[in-house]
Amino acid sequence: MDATNIISLLGGVAMFLFGMSVMGDSLKKVAGSKMEMILYKLAGNPVKGILLGTGVTAAIQSSSATSVMVVGFVNSGMMQVKQAIGIVLGAILGTSITGWILALNSIGGGGGVASLFSTEVLTGVVALIGILLWMFGKKTSHKNIGGIMLGFAVLMYGMSMMSGAIVPLRTDPKFIDMMTSFSNPVLGVLIGVLVTAVIQSASAAVGILQALAGTGALEFDMAFPILMGIGIGASVPVMLSALGASVNGKRTAFVYLIIDVLGAIIVGGVFYIVNAIAHFNFMTMEMNMVSVALTNTLYRLAVVIVLAPAIGLLEKLVVKLFPEGQEALEEKADMDKLEPRFLDHPTLALAQSKEVIDSMASKTLESVMGVIDARREYSKDGVKRVADLERVIDRYEDKLGNYLFKLTTSDLDEEHSAEVSKDLKVLSDFERISDHARNIAESIEEIHEKKIVFSNSALNELHVLEEAIREITNLTIFSFANNSYDNALRVDPLEEVIDDICDAMKANHVERISRQECTLEHGFVFNDMITDYERISDHCSNIALDVLEAVSEIEGKHAYHKQPSFRHDDFFKDNFAEFKERFEIPAIK
Repeated sequence: MDATNIISLLGGVAMFLFGMSVMGDSLKKVAGSKMEMILYKLAGNPVKGILLGTGVTAAIQSSSATSVMVVGFVNSGMMQVKQAIGIVLGAILGTSITGWILALNSIGGGGGVASLFSTEVLTGVVALIGILLWMFGKKTSHKNIGGIMLGFAVLMYGMSMMSGAIVPLRTDPKFIDMMTSFSNPVLGVLIGVLVTAVIQSASAAVGILQALAGTGALEFDMAFPILMGIGIGASVPVMLSALGASVNGKRTAFVYLIIDVLGAIIVGGVFYIVNAIAHFNFMTMEMNMVSVALTNTLYRLAVVIVLAPAIGLLEKLVVKLFPEGQEALEEKADMDKLEPRFLDHPTLALAQSKEVIDSMASKTLESVMGVIDARREYSKDGVKRVADLERVIDRYEDKLGNYLFKLTTSDLDEEHSAEVSKDLKVLSDFERISDHARNIAESIEEIHEKKIVFSNSALNELHVLEEAIREITNLTIFSFANNSYDNALRVDPLEEVIDDICDAMKANHVERISRQECTLEHGFVFNDMITDYERISDHCSNIALDVLEAVSEIEGKHAYHKQPSFRHDDFFKDNFAEFKERFEIPAIK
């Protein structure tokens, strides 16, 4: 096998992978978001999960893509780990359909009418129709169908290239000796794992094996352990997708590896034990593309049948391997307080939900304080913590919002209605504050990666703004947690001061850019951070307003309305002057 054949083989693998990617992406576009929604809505029990995983994976031609989607669902809290395991099992089976598609490549050309049904002719027809739809289709759906057909044609052409490149190996004694060594099951499994881990596609690895079958040198005892290894190697891209995921996301990704490893140990172990006793006569059978596809499907089906009854045990195993952190346990304890049976007792339900909202508020405060600290002294862990908190706070908003909405259907008195209304309003504001903290964290990453250095005057201004943000966030969270009317009244004057600070900082930074003390790139990221800090103060003002209105109604104090006339009273003026003096941004001279 010379350099030309090697390049042709690698080119065939590249075209195979590209065709599969185009076909899968176009399939997903045709389905829109239906694939994701089907997975999310219908994975109600293990049997449904297995069937869904099989069907969706057969459609999009990638068990990794299906499993990565599922990791995303579990990571966001939309799906339970137990549901995800069923879908992963189905994905492992569904990916074997690609081998049957590739087996079309073994259809002989022959002569006469039979030649019209050869793989080359069918691929050419599909490619022709695909390019016509792609180039001249007026509807997006037609173009996407054209993409599916073109992807299929490229995939099949890549398979033909691989098969053609391997033809010289039929009579190569070194190659035959090497293939014979794969009959050692352990070595065969390792080869399968390595190849699949490198090319990141089980389907492509099976395709390469099918191409090797065309040499006539591949026997069953060589192919079977490689297929087991291909299954294990397919878990690599799924494991990579779980980097930075939640504990449950990691559990879901890792279960893919566990299933494939256990499948190889149990199914492979039983097979080789029985073979040692019965001495199967097909072990030296010469493999072709169809027999490789059949063996792959039967092996994966056996893994699913063996492990499907053990979904509960698999869940317990990954839970032990990836135990909940302290924060996850605290979150679970908080959510356990939202007991549905309390909905018939509004006073008790509100008391429980208030405790959970207070926990959400403290996490919001932590995200703001954390991003300020990370900005002043860059910390990758600090930035990641802010992003993690944003996801946690999103879950709090979803679960609390649903609980409080259900509570509104109860027969509430005026006081309870006012409290529910206030709580529903503040949930959104807490969530938006964490969103803006995450945005600032992303700006911090950009500053770090691009090695952006601000001028001393810009850094001093940021320091002043951040101290004001610390003050307003602390005031807001304290006033909310304690229903403190007096502290809530101090938030609005400070919010006005922060608005003035942000306006002054933007004007000063424009002046610095004009003097070439800072670049335009500095200006973009600087203004982004200012805007996010300003939005945080706006949401703090909204929360304080909700506290003031709720406390006014409950305690009979004068109602607070955010009107210009209110801002002329002595309390507002005194607090505004105090904050203005504490947090002052000098103009550039």
